[in-house]
Amino acid sequence: MREGYEGTGPGAITPDGCAVELYSRLSVGDEPDIIAAAVPKGASVLELGSGVGRMTHALLERGFTVTAVDESAEMLERVRGARTLCGPIEKLRLDETFDVVLLASFLVHAGDAEVRRGLLRTCVRHLAEGGCVLIQREGEDYHTNVPRERVDPAGFTARIVSAEPVGDGVDAVHAEYVFPDAVWTQTFRSRPLTKEQFEEALGEEGLRVDRYLTEDGIWVRAVAAATAD
Repeated sequence: MREGYEGTGPGAITPDGCAVELYSRLSVGDEPDIIAAAVPKGASVLELGSGVGRMTHALLERGFTVTAVDESAEMLERVRGARTLCGPIEKLRLDETFDVVLLASFLVHAGDAEVRRGLLRTCVRHLAEGGCVLIQREGEDYHTNVPRERVDPAGFTARIVSAEPVGDGVDAVHAEYVFPDAVWTQTFRSRPLTKEQFEEALGEEGLRVDRYLTEDGIWVRAVAAATAD
């Protein structure tokens, strides 16, 4: 397990506390439509942190070519129709580039700032000329609007129980997922980033915001800083 990360519940648990069986049950929302509207049709996509392939499969159905990367072999066993690569994202070094690099699941908020830098460097390293990086950020009140919960149409309750400071601007976030037949929990480290801090973090690694794709600012299209408007 990564330091500060843990998970409980049936089945395999990944190094960052994610339960494989839980993520296999979660449905994909409108994220694939947001992505498809922001990039060229048929683009090549490097999906960093693909998990069981919820987004992967939806993107394949929309005609994209996807290379799915995750550090959990158990997660990647659930991916179908895409090339899969197992290993830490921040250490990925492929001799190829992609039209789109996807960094979803709030990974840009990694508690360890060096891990975040490594993730963004991986994005830049594998970005084709003229390509873009699509990033999913946390909502503005993610760490302050707690506890909170939502009842998913699929019949389970997702709950953010707490976000407790652990030092150096990092919170330990505790989440619960309650299904009729099982309960999973995850505790993970997350670093809140204001819009300004987020843009500064991108700039440090040679990226800049091209545009925010959603009104809440959660989905962002970034490009190489040297790319002209």
